[in-house]
This record gives sequence, C-alpha cells and structure tokens, in this order.
Amino acid sequence: MKIGAIVQARLSSIRLPQKVILPLAGKPVLWHVLNRLQYCKELDTVILATSTHKEDRMLKDIADSLGVPTFFGSLGDVLSRYYHAASKYKLDVIVRITADCPMIDPGIVDEVIDGFIKGNYDCYELSGAFPDGLDTSVYSFKALETAFREAELPSFREHVGAGFFSGNKERLKIGGYEKFKDKGNYRWTIDEPADYEFLKEVFRELYKEGKIFSSQDIFELLSRKPQLLDVNSHIMRNEGLLKSLEEDKKYMATKGKRT
Repeated sequence: MKIGAIVQARLSSIRLPQKVILPLAGKPVLWHVLNRLQYCKELDTVILATSTHKEDRMLKDIADSLGVPTFFGSLGDVLSRYYHAASKYKLDVIVRITADCPMIDPGIVDEVIDGFIKGNYDCYELSGAFPDGLDTSVYSFKALETAFREAELPSFREHVGAGFFSGNKERLKIGGYEKFKDKGNYRWTIDEPADYEFLKEVFRELYKEGKIFSSQDIFELLSRKPQLLDVNSHIMRNEGLLKSLEEDKKYMATKGKRT
C-alpha cells in the first residue's frame, strides 16, 4: 500500500497574492509545508500538485530543492488535479494538504493516517474544533476516483470533495479524528495579510534550522504571549469555501434553466 501526501498550491490567490512563496524564516511558505511533511513516518512520498499555468511552474523549483516530485494539472478543477496526480504516482491512499498550512504538524498527519488505516475508512479527516491550518484529509484511491467521476458542483471540484463524501455515506465509509475539542478559535493558516504577520511572529520565536516545532510548542508560545492571538483572530474561517458554495447556487440555477 502506497501512501502519499498531495500538496495543492498555486500563485493566483486573490486575498493574499502569491502567498505560498512569501518568506518565513528565510524560506517560502510552500517550502515549510513540504519540508514538514517529510518528517511524517506514515508517508511513502510527498507530491506537489500545481497548475499548468505558466506562473505556477516556478513552484517546481521549491519542490525540487527538497526532492519532491511535481504534478501539473487543472487550475480550477483541483479534484481532477488530485486524481490525475494520484494515478500518475500510483497512490493507494491520498493525504490532502493545502499549501497555506506552513505549520502543518507531521505528528498529527501521522495520527490521521493511522486512524484511516485502522478503521478501514474510505475518507477520514481531522475533525472537531481544531486550529485552522492543521487540516488533514485522507482518502482511498477508490473514494477519490468516485468523487472525480461523479462530483459536479463547483465547490466539490475546487475543494476536493467538500460535501461530496459526506453525501455518499451509504457507499463510502466516512470518519473523523477528533484531536481537539476547543481549539477552533486558533488561526494558523495564511490567507490574509494579518495571517502572514502572525506566522512571521511564530516562526521568529520557534523556527530552528533542521528542526520541527509542534502544535504543542505553538500552544505554549501563545500561552506565554496571548497578544499574538489578536493579530488575525478577526478573520472568518473557510471564506474560500463559502465563496464556492455561492458559486454552487449560481451553477444550480443555470443548470435548472438549461433543463
């Protein structure tokens, strides 16, 4: 069984342009994501999945610096990008990670993978009230292929099964790993300028060359310096997904007119 993390990345972000190449401790955001995943014990490989757009080709250089292979696919249809990347690299289990999570925790990623395997799930992900920026989802190839062939709504195609899997519980075994119960107010992702300011402060405090700081290290830092929480706590969670759900409504209305 081959287990691979596929990291989706692009430069055409709207709220914070080119966020995945912004520097943190002298390295691009994307470099930190890929580097941290290489500390996972349960992964056989890490793959960068970006788009065929010319500007995104520069992301390959970051992946190459870490020995990470790159797949080029659709910009808007991220689900297609995942499916074709998983097919090319013959993955049996796919771990979905987004490039806006430079503090992804390899230990937690391993725990989610372990839960997926032990429970014989088709889809398993970090659940409960967890910090935004640790998002980890694990799919069987069968589940990913089902979504690729059947998912129609724009939100399903852009956000790789957001809602699709939960809507197919009669066919797929779905589960969630509840690591945290009360950490949903923490924001460790990078989507807005304020997120970047927060991350720069955390990396200034915790980053050391050749070492990985954990989620527990971050919690301890924020306990010592709670004022850091105010930097980006005002930003809405999952704003991109909410925008896609609005696109779903337009799509369904247009589809209704055609039928």
